[in-house]
Amino acid sequence: MSMDIVRNVAVVRERIARACERAGRKPEEVLLIAVSKTVDIARIEQAIAAGIVHFGENYYQEAREKVPLVQAPVHWHFIGHLQKNKARGVVPLFDWIHTVDNEALAHEIERRAQAAGKRQRVLIEVNISREPQKYGVLPEAALPLAERIAQLPYVQLEGFMGMAPIVEDSEQARPYFAELRRLFEKLPVAHRIHLSMGMTQDFEVAIEEGATMVRIGTAIFGARS
Repeated sequence: MSMDIVRNVAVVRERIARACERAGRKPEEVLLIAVSKTVDIARIEQAIAAGIVHFGENYYQEAREKVPLVQAPVHWHFIGHLQKNKARGVVPLFDWIHTVDNEALAHEIERRAQAAGKRQRVLIEVNISREPQKYGVLPEAALPLAERIAQLPYVQLEGFMGMAPIVEDSEQARPYFAELRRLFEKLPVAHRIHLSMGMTQDFEVAIEEGATMVRIGTAIFGARS
């Protein structure tokens, strides 16, 4: 199993490098986030041994148990839907929150960040596929929300996050990523730091369209049971 994870990380890094080459970008411009939801500590440690320093978790209850057990100096990204009442626990544990999609949640994060004595790095989740079952602010509301969140002193807005619909061919995801990149380019330069898009099935296309963070679970840890 450990060899699998080491090999998988190497393969993913190689695919990132090739996608960057096609886009005329440098591999260092893309942050690889290993999505470790449902993954046990032993396998997280194998990923750390393979050089992974960024991990993404979807569920607060699970992360609350796991994060304190990881001794290595890694960075934690909250990438699941965040309910306002969970912000109190999430803010002290996570370096980044990728899923801010309304002002009330941003204000709650602000309150919790101030209490924790930190400036919380956040991304606004944009529902680029406009699927009713998905979270995220609609594209036309993303920039006005960004403007309001940018006023909060304990919240550091760093960009956008989005998910393309599940498609047969990753090429079909391209227009969604391109739309999010165009939106991202309209942010003031101070908030145009990260564009979090692309998962196992479509991350190469996302990189070609400007992703600076990719969230990879299955290609590193294998299919979830």
